[in-house]
Amino acid sequence: MFVVQAILPIFFLILLGVAMRRWFGLHEDFWPQLDRLIYYVFFPALLFNSLAHFKINLSAATPMLLVAALYMGAGIVLGYLAKFLFRAPDRVFAATFQASFRFNSYVGLAVAGGLHGQEGLAAIGLLMGFMVPVANVASVLMLARHSESHWLKEILLNPLIIATGGGITFSLLGLSLPLLFNTTLGLLAQASLPMGLIAVGAGLRVQGLNSRRGTLWYGVLVKLLLLPAIAWGLASVFGLEGVYLHIAVLMAALPVSTVAYVMARRMGGDGDTIAAQVMLSTLLAVLTLPLWLLLMGL
Repeated sequence: MFVVQAILPIFFLILLGVAMRRWFGLHEDFWPQLDRLIYYVFFPALLFNSLAHFKINLSAATPMLLVAALYMGAGIVLGYLAKFLFRAPDRVFAATFQASFRFNSYVGLAVAGGLHGQEGLAAIGLLMGFMVPVANVASVLMLARHSESHWLKEILLNPLIIATGGGITFSLLGLSLPLLFNTTLGLLAQASLPMGLIAVGAGLRVQGLNSRRGTLWYGVLVKLLLLPAIAWGLASVFGLEGVYLHIAVLMAALPVSTVAYVMARRMGGDGDTIAAQVMLSTLLAVLTLPLWLLLMGL
């Protein structure tokens, strides 16, 4: 019951985003601007605020980071295998390659906070600071043939990475912001998750459901079922327990990020199939996320 109570409100907010896009009469230009606001302001504020106020034990967290590195590598390899299994056109493969390892950070933060509070947010923030650059590099390099984007600049200027690095630095050095700035960051952090989840719902698209079904379903099943199983096996080998075990497996079990669709469209990949993978993985995660959490005893 606890898992259901923690997860169902998250998906209700995603459904609210679907309804708002369809029936609220908001202009289509509103949603990309909301995405930018969340990505560059609210989401970094949440990450910085969570990490800066949490006492980070890097030695205790290192096994979790190693597990994440290994299962992220496994996801990248599994994504690349689709090229040989399904012989999809280059544009389709370059876009859908991401589905095996990219994760929806908004959903992850909401679930982690619901399960473990500030400790969960700090743990998943550490993982995100480590995994977001890896996911971005792998995705951008695969899509690079269709774009003139400067991948190194995109990585170094990523607001999530900057916020995570800043929060970790503040925590390790024992620094603190003046009360006025702390209060402001706290308010921004509170707004980030509901806004992010509504944006996830508004970004769901049905294009591509009836094309390249092998490629489409392969990426979804790898992300929701195979990758979490790999993560749990690795976590057992490394002896992860408690919050670090839960967060490591949770990150692997998250649905595909809407950023994968945005990046594919921006860099010349096939947007329709990856959009369908984002939608399917998000809807199916209503079932698979509670399953993984319940199997871990939550």
